[in-house]
Amino acid sequence: MKTQLAFRSLPKTYQGLVEMHMLRPVRDKVEFENALEMLEPMAGHKLNREQEDYFDALSTLVEAYEREHVPPSEVKGIELLRHLLEANDMSAADLARLLGCDRSLGVRIMNGERQLTIPHIKKLAERFGLPVEVFID
Repeated sequence: MKTQLAFRSLPKTYQGLVEMHMLRPVRDKVEFENALEMLEPMAGHKLNREQEDYFDALSTLVEAYEREHVPPSEVKGIELLRHLLEANDMSAADLARLLGCDRSLGVRIMNGERQLTIPHIKKLAERFGLPVEVFID
């Protein structure tokens, strides 16, 4: 079983993060998974400047690997949103807070009773670092 890092246990400095996981090109699946293990606990948290710089650099390396080695996912729209919320331990109420709307709207979106609006999609894309297209069914 893979150990999952907690955001609070990550270093606050760029140097500390590099010491924990060196920034280098991602060349194989193991390096890819290790890089994701560093990125996942940082996603969605308020990062300081050094953490942001590290996150951006490592994300760029991961994206370069994904472009060449990971086929595009067929999971889109609400199905993708469900996976993202689950992976980030977020509820429908957390979704509503993220979107800046009433809590009940988060539930209705997740139940398929309401569609995501363009502003919602933009917020989700920014929050999860994904292109807006993946949230459109």
